[in-house]
Amino acid sequence: MATAVDPDEELVRRVGRGDPAAIQAMVARKLPRMLMLAQRMLGDAAEAEDVAQEVMLKAWKQAPRWTPGQARFDTWLHRVGLNLCYDRLRRRREIATDTPPERADEGPGPDRGLLAMETGARVDRALARLPERQREAIVLCHYQELGNIEAARLMHISVEALESLLSRGRRALRASLADLAPTSTATATRNRKAGGKQAG
Repeated sequence: MATAVDPDEELVRRVGRGDPAAIQAMVARKLPRMLMLAQRMLGDAAEAEDVAQEVMLKAWKQAPRWTPGQARFDTWLHRVGLNLCYDRLRRRREIATDTPPERADEGPGPDRGLLAMETGARVDRALARLPERQREAIVLCHYQELGNIEAARLMHISVEALESLLSRGRRALRASLADLAPTSTATATRNRKAGGKQAG
């Protein structure tokens, strides 16, 4: 089934031709989103940077062969990023470590106050404890700001299944953060989203 016009189509075409300005524009447009995706899925800044850079390398290699109309390029990028994240999560399980990785604090700066920083860290820890598919749904819809239809297509599930994952994930987050004031939690989530968008 044909998709809507892909906003990245012309950019991908130029990258495929080796246009240096287009390559730079693609990195500026996509790297921060891939970095945020990997950070939310993996909870590790160094691993997230590796994944984001690998996604961009794959995008550069794929651009000359990209066929418009089959899927949006951004959707394909997200799928590549998620697959790389799951590869790393699988390797973590294989080495059977029960110790979570050290997490770099990318929360609001000291000028936003210690409470906001701690709340942001709590939200991150609660997100990291979610089952992988619930976390994926929350990350795609709330942090990557994909629509439900696109997120469901990306996850190869129905919209109803996605909404179920979102509902269970939100309930688990609310339970984990029940002692926090709702406004503080919402503010921390917004701050950390904004911080991810400004990165890079």
